[in-house]
Amino acid sequence: MFRFPARLVGAAVALTLAAATPSLAQPLELKLMAPAAPGGGWDQTARSMQQALVAAGVARSVQVTNVPGAGGSVGIAQFVNGAKGDGNQLMVNGFVMVGALAMNKSPVTLDQVTPIARLTEEIQVIVVPANSPIKTAQDLAAAVKADIAKVTFAGGSAGGVDHVMAALFAGAVGADAKKINYIPFSGGGESLAAILGGKVTAGISGLSEYEGQIKSGKLRAIGVTSEKRIAGSDIPTFKEQGIDLVIANWRSVVAPPGITPEQRKTLS
Repeated sequence: MFRFPARLVGAAVALTLAAATPSLAQPLELKLMAPAAPGGGWDQTARSMQQALVAAGVARSVQVTNVPGAGGSVGIAQFVNGAKGDGNQLMVNGFVMVGALAMNKSPVTLDQVTPIARLTEEIQVIVVPANSPIKTAQDLAAAVKADIAKVTFAGGSAGGVDHVMAALFAGAVGADAKKINYIPFSGGGESLAAILGGKVTAGISGLSEYEGQIKSGKLRAIGVTSEKRIAGSDIPTFKEQGIDLVIANWRSVVAPPGITPEQRKTLS
């Protein structure tokens, strides 16, 4: 299990596309959807890709659009229905969307898009405001076991990896996972504001989403979901704190349905 920083995602995709498209007469003009509000992991991934694809000369331009709502369900529906057969459109997606589509009983599924590349596998982190009385994962565990309804978790859309992780944490410490008080947000910027403003007890997301605030001292990371500590980081794992919680988020990029084999080859 490893962390792949968002700034490297675009570079990896750019190199892949550059290698796959040596005969292009001119760079592509791409549209790239982030099916979430600005500020979150999908948005960061999309904008990293935007910069790297242009810098690598693979694309002349990359237009990023944000389509938030229902854990990506709104975005994928728009993408599948509105971009069919368009080889110049891409969408970022990931683990979050799998659960969201099921929970929302979406008529559109991931089977309808065209896979291009799996980009990242990122560990998760739980954070609290810097002034929180919760200092460690065991402190949070004690609070959850004492009164689970009073402990509020902020994260991405219902059914996504953040939501799953909140339930797994509760279960791992001996609380009733069905009773977690989870507050979903459509984008990382909104959840971050709630955490920093003290509106919730703790926040859950991929580490890269909160890394800046952790380093600046605005947030305290109480645990990461990797098997071992991340190289160069002093954030303890949940496992070393006696809590059996290991999980990873993943992100990928897909094309619309109905593109030709030649278009898919160009993009992959």
